[in-house]
Amino acid sequence: MSSVFTKIINGEIPCYKIAEDEDFIAFLDAMPLVKGHTLVVPKKEVDLIFDLESEAFKNLWGFAQEVAQKIGAAIPCVRVGVAVVGLEVPHAHIHLVPLQSVSDLNFENKRLKLTPEEYQEIQAKITTA
Repeated sequence: MSSVFTKIINGEIPCYKIAEDEDFIAFLDAMPLVKGHTLVVPKKEVDLIFDLESEAFKNLWGFAQEVAQKIGAAIPCVRVGVAVVGLEVPHAHIHLVPLQSVSDLNFENKRLKLTPEEYQEIQAKITTA
């Protein structure tokens, strides 16, 4: 059965795409911790990030680095935090979260509810950074 991320990759579910190449996609989190919270996902459906083939694992982090640099340039923050949790969706992914403090990376925090217009504004800022 396809994960929700595979459905996003296949265009079955819409997303606010930040970046994409042949092997990876980055899009805004549907339930963000803070504005600019982005998910970086391999297109190949693998549950655990450490089960990715070695080359894919390295390339995923290189792609995430490029996305994180765009986020840092577009969203006012002290730095861009990184987390690999993997409990929400059984498809490997990296969370990139603009941080003002370490508490911004607490997944027990209440998630933001953004309007489509807010998502589009954030998407535009990051993709043009």
